[in-house]
Amino acid sequence: MLQAAADKLETNRSTLREALMKGFSVNYTTLNADDCARCRDSGGECGFLDQFVCICGDRICDIPAILDERRKRIATQSQSKDLPATPPSGKGLGPTILSTMNSESIPSYSSVKSGLEKGSTYFGVQVFSYAELEEATDNFDPSKELGEGGFGTVYYGVLSDGRVVAVKRLFENNLKRVEQFINEIKILADIRHPNLVTLYGCTSRHSRELLLVYEYIPNGTVADHLHRRRAKSGLLTWPVRLRVAIETATALAYLHGKEIIHRDVKSNNILLDNSFHVKVADFGLSRLFPNDVTHVSTAPQGTPGYVDPQYYQCYHLTDKSDVYSFGVVLIELISAKQAVDTNRHHFDINLANMAISRIQNQALHELVDPSLAFETDFAVRTMIATVAELAFRCLQQERDMRPSMEEVLGVLKGMQNKDLGAQFAAVVDIGADDVGLLRHVPLRFRQTQLKLKNGLVALSHGIPFSSSK
Repeated sequence: MLQAAADKLETNRSTLREALMKGFSVNYTTLNADDCARCRDSGGECGFLDQFVCICGDRICDIPAILDERRKRIATQSQSKDLPATPPSGKGLGPTILSTMNSESIPSYSSVKSGLEKGSTYFGVQVFSYAELEEATDNFDPSKELGEGGFGTVYYGVLSDGRVVAVKRLFENNLKRVEQFINEIKILADIRHPNLVTLYGCTSRHSRELLLVYEYIPNGTVADHLHRRRAKSGLLTWPVRLRVAIETATALAYLHGKEIIHRDVKSNNILLDNSFHVKVADFGLSRLFPNDVTHVSTAPQGTPGYVDPQYYQCYHLTDKSDVYSFGVVLIELISAKQAVDTNRHHFDINLANMAISRIQNQALHELVDPSLAFETDFAVRTMIATVAELAFRCLQQERDMRPSMEEVLGVLKGMQNKDLGAQFAAVVDIGADDVGLLRHVPLRFRQTQLKLKNGLVALSHGIPFSSSK
């Protein structure tokens, strides 16, 4: 091992991982100098496990076999040039080779593998070298940070071919991170949708760091526009929020059709381009969900405030787990409140609980973002009430009570088409005392589109209110 690395390891064992990931050289005297010479002569790399091995590409090769192959190749080339086919011989080279091979400097296997994979593809996506991405991001300049999530930091970068990219740098290079890294590549390599972020490539899993390269989406996340630095811009009007909901639902319905559960649906994973079109991102936790099973048993993972309670309690992951998370996003869109906020009252820290409470207590107006003209614009009020009802259904504790993403998408598209009368006639009893959401609708708005069902008077879009009002 290099002396510098050895000195560090002697005083600090925590640097072992760093030394292994960066690669190192091993100097040793070998009794297999002849084998190593033949291996090198054949184009291989000398290595050692419990005995000498010859490494050819990404596999261990047999020296006689590769020598035979090389002899055949040389013979063919020689004959094509009308030269005599003479197999290679070690004669005349032996003393020189032996004198240099007795003290070998052999690169670690991870370094060899990393170099070999550069420029190749991995699950069909391009493999970048660490150096390429280091250069693209100006050595991961902190000023180029776009954001930080639970698994890594994302940097703005420009590739040598001029493409503008977002480079995700995973926090740790341990087994769990490698699994998430490979999982995201496998899933994104096989899907294409206008509302899903495009994966351009990655580093080798043997690289010194795990890096993923995506198309750059310039307008931040939905969370940025609702809760953070962009929130005061006022650009997220109700029509824009409704479109965000529709496009996100479209992406999730597409994934479910491909038997993929996202498992980390949240406003911070919904990216926006300059026209406020959606790109759903971050597939590190995603799982394949075969349609011939009822659920996948797996330890709960996700973001607090968005995790399906039944998944959390029973370890049963289904596509309805995404539906629950999307219900939280819907409430975020109508309220501009964060999914978890410890500054709120104890019972309201979790936004899902807060929303259910307000809806059941006919206090939707206390939940809605004041900037949305809920009190003054009846059309907006009607649509927000419908979205609140839809979110309420998504947030049901029992997953069988939740709609599918296809059904959710149908409701949202129906609203966008302004077909409220035809699409949303069903009345949903969501109040403890058969009292619904629109208690605070001014009397002048309680007009012609009324239906009587089970003793309730309801607007035809499906939000009930008390018939005594």
